[in-house]
Amino acid sequence: MSEAALLPRSPLAGLLRPVGGRGAAGVTVAERGSLRIAGLVARAGGAVLADIVRAAYGVDLPTSPRRTEADGLEFIWAGPAQWIVLAEPGADDLAATLRGRFGMLAAVTEQDDARVVLRIAGPRVRDALAKGVPIDLHPRAFGPGDVALTLAGHVPVHLWQVDDGPAYDIAVARSLAGSFCHWLRDSAGEYGMAVEG
Repeated sequence: MSEAALLPRSPLAGLLRPVGGRGAAGVTVAERGSLRIAGLVARAGGAVLADIVRAAYGVDLPTSPRRTEADGLEFIWAGPAQWIVLAEPGADDLAATLRGRFGMLAAVTEQDDARVVLRIAGPRVRDALAKGVPIDLHPRAFGPGDVALTLAGHVPVHLWQVDDGPAYDIAVARSLAGSFCHWLRDSAGEYGMAVEG
């Protein structure tokens, strides 16, 4: 077996391709590859855990479907007393760092290889997402920092709005990344979809 066969490979390899016609793309997509991802679940409530996060990072853990960011970390609500935590590529072992900081106050699981995170943006991104995401993404209902656990077509996703662009990050289970890409290509096709990175 060659060494190349043992190199890490994105579950999106060969699947994330541009689609659509001529002119500027209405949707752009980029994989946020090599992110450090950890699941965080508070044990017995979470008030002490929230105090430690506030002291260590200067942000409040979201207690509703919201996202906060500080010191290169993103804390994304994933349910009552549950979050996913993201760190940019190159960061130390995120799960080990969080375990060391929170001790027995939280269960921490390494999720680097379990999820794929995509950044989806562009002037027609809301139109493309509306074809399969059953929540209202209009700015009056869903804005920067808002989070939803929802579906894209038939694929469960964790979606949050990053900015007013609008840009959205979507986390999907690695095993469903192919199905999600097929859905996204079909949904964005009429607007044109460019792949960055």
